[in-house]
Amino acid sequence: MRFIAVLLLLQSGSLLAGECVVLIHGLARTASAMNPLVKPLEANGYQVVNVDYPSRKQPIEVLAPLAVQELGVQSCINASKVHFVTHSLGGILVRYQAEKSNIENLGHVVMIAPPNQGSEVVDHLRDVPGFFTFNGPAGLQLGTDENSIPAQLGPVEFSLGVIAGTDTINPILSQYLPNPDDGKVSLQSTKVDGMDDFIVFPHTHTFIMRSKQVIEQVLYFLEHGKFNTAG
Repeated sequence: MRFIAVLLLLQSGSLLAGECVVLIHGLARTASAMNPLVKPLEANGYQVVNVDYPSRKQPIEVLAPLAVQELGVQSCINASKVHFVTHSLGGILVRYQAEKSNIENLGHVVMIAPPNQGSEVVDHLRDVPGFFTFNGPAGLQLGTDENSIPAQLGPVEFSLGVIAGTDTINPILSQYLPNPDDGKVSLQSTKVDGMDDFIVFPHTHTFIMRSKQVIEQVLYFLEHGKFNTAG
């Protein structure tokens, strides 16, 4: 019995010594939005931390260290590498934290539908009643003017792949965006200087992370540092 307990402990330690993937959801979402990625990542041997943070309650300056470092990196027990897969605002949190503070053992980052250049939707709707109530202080920081957080961040200096969408289920918001767009962010605005690879799928901002194609590309980038464009 004691031998079995020791064996299980050794096996557990071996698993925990592997690579960890931190999932960070977008604005006004919860960790459940990233659930479709959890099992595929675990099936490929990754330790997975699906972060749930109060995206509507605090500005980016507070959310970044909370989601990326405290709830993310610090939950990756004994990990040799810490990768990130983000949706929307989650990508800006990683960029902000990486620029302001070193992220220990940082591996690859995949950003899904990130507002890397901000979103014109915020520019047009920030003063509309209810916008702040629904999106909070972080939502106000995602415009395209010089005061936006994305505008203040420099080129990325880590391994980054960006996945963008070009379909929309929200024609009202799309009217404020340069085409093509995903209903929240224009295709051009997802790009950032320093990224290693970029790929596009005909999916909407809200549901792009559920796509089997997207999940396959996430897994490929985490292993190879590039997307699979063969064939």
